[in-house]
Amino acid sequence: MPTYHIHIEGQVQGVGFRPYVYRMAREHGLKGWVSNTNDGVHVEIEASPEEADIFYQCLVAKAPLMSVILRHSIRKVEKKEFENFQIVESLEGGEASLLLTPDFAICEDCRRELLHNDNRRFAYPFITCTNCGPRFSIIRRLPYDRERTTMAPFEMCPDCRAEYDDPLDRRYYSQTNSCPACSIQLALRKSDGSIVATDPGLIIEKTARLWKDGKIVAVKGIGGFLLTCDASNAAAVEELRRRKNRPTKPFALMYPDIATLKQDASLPAAAEALLTSPAAPIVLLPAVGSPPSGIALEQIAPGLEQIGVMLPYAPLYELLLRQFQRPIIATSGNVSGAPICYEDGEAMKTLPPIADYLLLNNREIATPQDDSVIRLSPRYEVPVYLRRSRGYAPTLLPPVKAPEKEVVLATGAELKSTFTLLQAGNYYASQYLGALGTLETQERFRETARHLMSIFGVRPNVILTDKHPGYFSTQLGQELATQWEVPLFEFQHHIAHFAALLGEHGLLASEAPVLGVVWDGLGLGDDGQIWGGEFFLYRDRNFKRFSQFEYFNYTLGDKIAREPRLSALMACQGIEGAEQWLRPKFSPTEWNVYQKLLGRPAGLRSSSVGRIFDAVASLLTGRDVCSFEGEAAMLLEQMAHRYCRKNGLEIRGLHEEGWKKNGQISTSRLMAGILESLGRGERTEYIAAKFHRSLIGVVEMVAKRAGVEKLAFSGGVFQNALLVDMAQHYLGKKYSLYFHRQLSPNDESVSFGQLMCYFISKQKSGGEF
Repeated sequence: MPTYHIHIEGQVQGVGFRPYVYRMAREHGLKGWVSNTNDGVHVEIEASPEEADIFYQCLVAKAPLMSVILRHSIRKVEKKEFENFQIVESLEGGEASLLLTPDFAICEDCRRELLHNDNRRFAYPFITCTNCGPRFSIIRRLPYDRERTTMAPFEMCPDCRAEYDDPLDRRYYSQTNSCPACSIQLALRKSDGSIVATDPGLIIEKTARLWKDGKIVAVKGIGGFLLTCDASNAAAVEELRRRKNRPTKPFALMYPDIATLKQDASLPAAAEALLTSPAAPIVLLPAVGSPPSGIALEQIAPGLEQIGVMLPYAPLYELLLRQFQRPIIATSGNVSGAPICYEDGEAMKTLPPIADYLLLNNREIATPQDDSVIRLSPRYEVPVYLRRSRGYAPTLLPPVKAPEKEVVLATGAELKSTFTLLQAGNYYASQYLGALGTLETQERFRETARHLMSIFGVRPNVILTDKHPGYFSTQLGQELATQWEVPLFEFQHHIAHFAALLGEHGLLASEAPVLGVVWDGLGLGDDGQIWGGEFFLYRDRNFKRFSQFEYFNYTLGDKIAREPRLSALMACQGIEGAEQWLRPKFSPTEWNVYQKLLGRPAGLRSSSVGRIFDAVASLLTGRDVCSFEGEAAMLLEQMAHRYCRKNGLEIRGLHEEGWKKNGQISTSRLMAGILESLGRGERTEYIAAKFHRSLIGVVEMVAKRAGVEKLAFSGGVFQNALLVDMAQHYLGKKYSLYFHRQLSPNDESVSFGQLMCYFISKQKSGGEF
């Protein structure tokens, strides 16, 4: 019979694809082989044309649940004869072209074995199979096989090897396979480095006891260390805040099970599905007033009515939480402002000032990652990514065909940094890498980009950056372009935001115009001012700044982002009667100094809706100085949601007369409306809700003037779930609305947007893909 070669590309390594092909071939009575290579999975079979076609169609249609097939092909090749069907050794070499598999949460089969005392992996903290466990965090190079991961030092025992070689076993060719006899080793140490315990069972018991005693334990997980303590011990939570220098930013929680979580928070089905998915992200949920579990809500999320929660996604966490039987704090293991710790040596140097004990293991992490964070809008359950990392990164699957011959690196923005790599027609959007304001995060950004490129063995032939010359990401792009002697292209920050949305929804070639609503904290505009309240019209592959919020004074620069009272002062400048609301927020000396500064010509101005949110938050919530980015805006959203929860979304906005000003939105008129409402003695919850409603009214006003039917929303402001719901409620029946569905609306999406801008510019110039 003839011989056929099948090639399958996509997320097909680390998902049990070879064992699946083996079993399918045996079921079909075929002889041949299957192998991993740098460009996916290759199969050869002896078969008649009919048998080959049936096998090929079944192979693609019934692929493993965790796999993603992007491309597949079958062709007749030179005739060969095979004695049987087998998995053959992976072949290195050639151009790498496949999707990298993310880390998966523990599956139900492994969880059952973990908890069954007759199973040989009972209570083994590192149980995995072909359907779950670490993937992206342990890979060093391709193709994906044990010897090219951080599992390489761990030699399988005879029992594990037998499973690995058994086609009928769930661990057939499971590259992360291990058990107590060939185990990854745990060690519980005091902060001074002395060993407390190395026996896994004893470590689980001691760690739970340490939590009960109010101690802080740093635990090494899948993507790095988590700082943990008893979430019901207010003193322990406060001490963690003090040591970590994190005054008010909310902590994430890990719950032992869904049943306990449902007592403490409202859990819609969509949120539960996220929590129990293979990605197992942190999900933001509304907390009940007095949580029955006893968590210290005010210390965990000061002033907030929601909590960020996750379930145990690794077997080690499953064992610890079952022993403890209560929720724990589970926050990134780092000093505030630094990237997450992931190496044992690094952790022993940097974490002892925070953690009383450290729970280590001897499996190295190749790629550190924070936990992903998602929220759902309360009414329409629109998912909003706040942080895309473990479980989702790095593979991205937009409906945009990419050039296969180019290798392009887009370096993104500054505050919520990511980079995006285009390689062999595949997209790889990095995990969240933090704000690039410190040497540590800059080095982590550089090293993560280097590591991803080394996995594929590539070097970019094009570099893309933001236009802001002060961004480290821009400077790194310039450095690499010079070093490698490749072209560099710069793209405006907010246009990149908009382009990311267009790419996610396959709208680059849209025949109908699209209005992009891009609102965030800041980004350098083409006129040298600070943009952030923008409306762009995308038509015929061209971007036009169609409208904007009226500029206000931004003389005080970055200081404004940390002090909402300054946003209020700047945005309310020149408004009659504003002084009575603003002056109490400053000391007499401060007031005099700022008045002198405001009396000078404004060199720097801004249209930022993010800063307008801060201004309104200062006036309504009284939060005048923040300890973390977005704090005031979160409180304002919560205040508005409190009103809408009681009264619904049907609400009139602020009086809109005179809002249009030379094609712009009058910031001063908007702020005057807030002050007038305060002067009338209206409840702050009501004013906050009116403010949100007014912003949606502004969008509709601009959309009508633009004559469009498609509206696309991006920028950090659209992390606000109430604003997303209001857009759906008031605009959803009149327009086609587009929100991010694979990326965050914040600056994490900018690197992918830069890539889309590059595609658009190439298409305009007649470049071939």
